[in-house]
Amino acid sequence: MLNLISAAILAGGVMLLIFGIRASESLGSDISRLFTGNPTDKAIYLLIGGAALCVIGLIGLMRGRRSK
Repeated sequence: MLNLISAAILAGGVMLLIFGIRASESLGSDISRLFTGNPTDKAIYLLIGGAALCVIGLIGLMRGRRSK
């Protein structure tokens, strides 16, 4: 059961990373980057959240394999 939950968390993290990459390449992010030098906050939050979920999911998958 833990492996299923970890895999779902990992899949959610990958989806957030994909959305974050797409958001960082959007027109709004380009305009924000023009004036501030940084992409929009939404893109940054999606990338950070996706990376965190990927790490948590991978740790859960590795931990579940080791306990067997």
